[in-house]
Amino acid sequence: MRVCALQSGTSADGIDVLVVDAEADGDLLAVTPVVWRTVPWEVGLRRDIIDAAHGTALDAAAWCALDTRLGEAFADAVAGSGDLDLVVSHGQTLYHWADGGRIRGTMQLGEPSLIAEAAGCPVISHVRHADIAAGGEGAPLMAVLDRLWLGADAADGGRPIATANIGGIANVQVVHPDGTVRAWDTGPGNALIDALVERTTAGVEGYDRNGALAAGGAVHGELLGLLQTHPYFSRPAPKTTGRHEFSLALVDEAIVRLDGPVPSDADLAATLVELTAWSLGTALVESGAAEAVLSGGGVHNPVLMRRLAFWAQGVTVASSSERGIDPDSRENLMFAVLGVLSWHGIPVSLTTPSPRVAGRITPGPAPLVLPQPRPPFTRLEIRR
Repeated sequence: MRVCALQSGTSADGIDVLVVDAEADGDLLAVTPVVWRTVPWEVGLRRDIIDAAHGTALDAAAWCALDTRLGEAFADAVAGSGDLDLVVSHGQTLYHWADGGRIRGTMQLGEPSLIAEAAGCPVISHVRHADIAAGGEGAPLMAVLDRLWLGADAADGGRPIATANIGGIANVQVVHPDGTVRAWDTGPGNALIDALVERTTAGVEGYDRNGALAAGGAVHGELLGLLQTHPYFSRPAPKTTGRHEFSLALVDEAIVRLDGPVPSDADLAATLVELTAWSLGTALVESGAAEAVLSGGGVHNPVLMRRLAFWAQGVTVASSSERGIDPDSRENLMFAVLGVLSWHGIPVSLTTPSPRVAGRITPGPAPLVLPQPRPPFTRLEIRR
């Protein structure tokens, strides 16, 4: 079946589009990437996404308009993808609601019926909600992919293999030799660095290209220490976070508490890179893995990669490209795989021992006909 996976990460850089051919062969799921592209957000719409994520008050009419406009943008992004059997749309995350030490809800916008109409096929959306309803965190979803992709290698090597996706938020998955996966968000990935660059350039740049800003600065030790006291870092895993906990407001509040002068933008960037590298690197060391496979936009920041190697000493870190997966498209690949599993009625386990079939199905123009549920896949092969 031909599947299109759509998503926009917490950094809201653009709509990532991946089209794959998925084929079942017994317990093996074979996936072949066909099309990969990123569709930039319209400038005004991206600004509205960021404002809403940062807590700008919206009335019901504005939320309705934003959900519809996002759905239209995702629908437009599908154009040119050819004949599709299924679309998996994660949408645009706006908020994770944490209450009483657990996740109570999550909000991803982008009306799926608009996508189904444009694509001419069913759409699976709202993929996190079933796990949350079962008492889980709804994240990180990457464990679904990694269990199938790396489980056999971990079993053969007799030692855990870790993966990390460095998007707006960084997350770690640890695939154990017995097939179990432990997954959690470690804290900020690129979100704080991107927000700083966007502010310092008045929106001209959305990220620290090649780590240039951070490379020109030095880590501000006192500020780093203040940021490291954030209570999220001491919470036990599994856990998940987002912009609601790690925004520039957090950094600005810490700066006010400093004894000396305000750090330069370059020093701020270097400090935020260090925060990400420290929180992710220490998590990798504590995971017990000898190897970590990295993906996401953060792998293109050489300053971050150097500091991550420092904090993750003893763990070999390498891009997912060395295992045949484009580090920029790995998250979309996960959504495509998750969609195939849900389409075939296969439940998945994220952060609870109670597997659930992920997502809601919006029919396309034709009547909805689901296949008979099938036994779970135990292996994943990425073909070229």
